[in-house]
Amino acid sequence: MSKQLMLGNAALARGLYEAGCCVASSYPGTPSTEVTEEAAKYDAIYCEWAPNEKVAMETAFGASMAGKRSFCGMKHVGLNVAADPLFTIAYTGVNAGMVICVADDAGMHSSQNEQDSRHYAEAAKLPMLEPSDSSEALAFAKAAYEISEQFDTPVIIKMCTRVAHSQSVVETGEREERPVRKYEKNIQKNVMMPANAKKRHYDVEKRMKALEAYAETTPLNRIEWGGTELGIITSSTSYQYTKEVFGDSVSVLKLGMVHPLPEKLIKEFASNVKSLAVIEELDPVIENYCKQLGLAVIGKDILPLEDEYSQNLVASAFGRPVPQGKKLAEAVPPRPPVMCAGCPHRGIFYLLSKHKLTVFGDIGCYTLGATAPLYALDISTCMGASLSGIHGFNKALGKESEKKTVAVIGDSTFMHSGMTGLANIAYNQSVSTVIILDNSITGMTGHQQNPTTGYNIKGDPAGKIDLEALCHAMGFTRVRVVDPYDLAATEKVLLEELAAEEASVIISRRPCALLKYVKHAPPLRVDADKCKSCKACMKLGCPAISMREGKCVIDSTQCVGCGVCEELCKFSAIGK
Repeated sequence: MSKQLMLGNAALARGLYEAGCCVASSYPGTPSTEVTEEAAKYDAIYCEWAPNEKVAMETAFGASMAGKRSFCGMKHVGLNVAADPLFTIAYTGVNAGMVICVADDAGMHSSQNEQDSRHYAEAAKLPMLEPSDSSEALAFAKAAYEISEQFDTPVIIKMCTRVAHSQSVVETGEREERPVRKYEKNIQKNVMMPANAKKRHYDVEKRMKALEAYAETTPLNRIEWGGTELGIITSSTSYQYTKEVFGDSVSVLKLGMVHPLPEKLIKEFASNVKSLAVIEELDPVIENYCKQLGLAVIGKDILPLEDEYSQNLVASAFGRPVPQGKKLAEAVPPRPPVMCAGCPHRGIFYLLSKHKLTVFGDIGCYTLGATAPLYALDISTCMGASLSGIHGFNKALGKESEKKTVAVIGDSTFMHSGMTGLANIAYNQSVSTVIILDNSITGMTGHQQNPTTGYNIKGDPAGKIDLEALCHAMGFTRVRVVDPYDLAATEKVLLEELAAEEASVIISRRPCALLKYVKHAPPLRVDADKCKSCKACMKLGCPAISMREGKCVIDSTQCVGCGVCEELCKFSAIGK
């Protein structure tokens, strides 16, 4: 045993390892990505990136049925994708233990919504654990497998950005190998046709009753007695904020198992304090449960439903002193996220903006095409929605929109959930122009491999899907490949495909500029005498380009020599 400082996600991965997990299948999504990346460092665990979260969960379920402990991980919106198998495997149960990690993103640091995943545990009737630091992340992973096998159920571990990406001390142990649980055919339990599912629902409700009893006595839930004027029920990072603000001046019921909730324990706690409060981020799940028990509770009447909490927010809400920091005398200029210098998506978005096209966007680095100065995106909803959305848009407006509307989607996102939207375009015959932004990696979440890259999670050679062949096989006769660094050629193809009287696919292919194997050209320079201060180059929004004393300046430490700005300069002021 040794003590180490670990990220919450790394600690959870360590817990998987120590618990004897053998198979992990996930789809990368911040803030969950590092769990599977860290698990892949343990050779005892087979790890993979699946095309999407639904596939990952079904893969983990298959491994569980084979008799080996399994895992799948995803961010909160990924659980939406995996909801189909989630609700049904809640009925079938498991063979070996199965753990599902979902990482919520209160504050939306890298997400398109702020949903609260605790509702999934309640709706699917599954147990959910919620660690508050790295040490608990490790311990709860091990506990989750025990619960999974004891109660014949998948177990959800709910992380959040602050726990996932904060470090604290953990005490590591040794891996405990588990014997393979023999698979036995059981049609009544595992084949969810209506007659069988109807019976299994009774088993699910019976299991929930057993889990409710377990929640009353498990050490995952604990009371920390202090002052009794105020008692606070809390979990996750809110527990940390509570302890930092109140210390031992209040009593705390710290919940590690947030579904099902312990009715008797909550009532006992409430009966021993004068007033009761619930501190929880996002929705009032615990608060509403307490109110259903007839308890008077302070909660969302003074705390917000939105955004993540902080020590100062909690202190202010409860009338406690708020530490005063120091402000800088000068305002710090904002630094909004932008596409990197040399990003292969920049040229495409410049052209889309130049021609004032309506652009259906998707989820990935290229969502930044919506920001200044390009403002190229019109709509971005969820993974794969760009292709489905443009089809509906063009079906509604017909020729009025077909020649001036495009959809953009990344290579990884296309494999995740774009193929079905593309199939719909081919099958139901809308004249839609689709641009697949193939940068040879899953970029936004930190350069993970995907089915189009030819490499697996460990960087070893793997199967590689040919995008051109796939699009042709789906019924598209017009499939064009362009290099987005070549603006003139890319613009020509874009206009030709918009003018075509049938659906088409443009594959914009250029590796992400941040990939280690990409060799960059020398940085470009500006001839100040030739620069006319027209600011045409500034329209690209490249962070390497700025204006100083009325002239264009290129930062040689950022420029990768992509040449896109050089193509735009009509006065030959930019060159090598």
